[in-house]
Amino acid sequence: MIVPTSEHRLSVRQRPNNRSPVMYQNWEKLLFLHWKWNAEEIQKTLPDGLFVDTFNGSAYLGLVPFYMRNIRPRFLPAVWGISNFLEMNLRTYVYDKQGRPGVWFYSLDANQWLAVHCAKTFFNLPYFNARIQATEKKDSVHYKVQRKGVDLKYDTEIVYDQGNLLPEFSLDSLEFFLVERYLLFTVDRNKTLYSGQVYHEPYQLYESNVEIISEGTLELAGFKKAYHKPDHVIVSQGVVVDVFALEELR
Repeated sequence: MIVPTSEHRLSVRQRPNNRSPVMYQNWEKLLFLHWKWNAEEIQKTLPDGLFVDTFNGSAYLGLVPFYMRNIRPRFLPAVWGISNFLEMNLRTYVYDKQGRPGVWFYSLDANQWLAVHCAKTFFNLPYFNARIQATEKKDSVHYKVQRKGVDLKYDTEIVYDQGNLLPEFSLDSLEFFLVERYLLFTVDRNKTLYSGQVYHEPYQLYESNVEIISEGTLELAGFKKAYHKPDHVIVSQGVVVDVFALEELR
């Protein structure tokens, strides 16, 4: 096991050499809510071969609602009614035996059934069908998620806005640790571990005021309810993303 260094964290931001994307996506109007969490508790939820990544000794759980736009495979155009939808993911931060930092997803809720099916089939990701509404009023977004087949007490409802642009963040900042993630990790039915890489320009981040009306997603993933406000809140207008195929970890 190798603990991530600054070089590891910077290297995963580079576009993969000699590989072409399999998909293109736009991620827009992202809200990043983060709660500090006990690192030992997080580690118990991870598959063999992944290790909890920490910042100043703390692990983090992140809840990220956003807009998925212009989703399309490499050789096909975006299609109306399929390529645009809403999504919210619950995640934590990990690294593999090579010291490469990335994201481990506990759940991804989306309101496009075909996207859910394809992501589960081709990327082994824990996607769920959900009813999601995003209502925009002036400078705010009212975002509501209800996972299908789940009790209403587990709904998540959030109102957030975009404030002032934050200064460019440094490599040793909490902002870099939380959002500059270019690898995802997943396992298949045989518990084989894979990594998948994305490429995009670094995020521009903004301050945000947020009101959490309800939040049940953490409980659905087996974590205790976060009764306190998030420890860190930021938003981004978005990025244009190239998605590369999964690779088995050796």
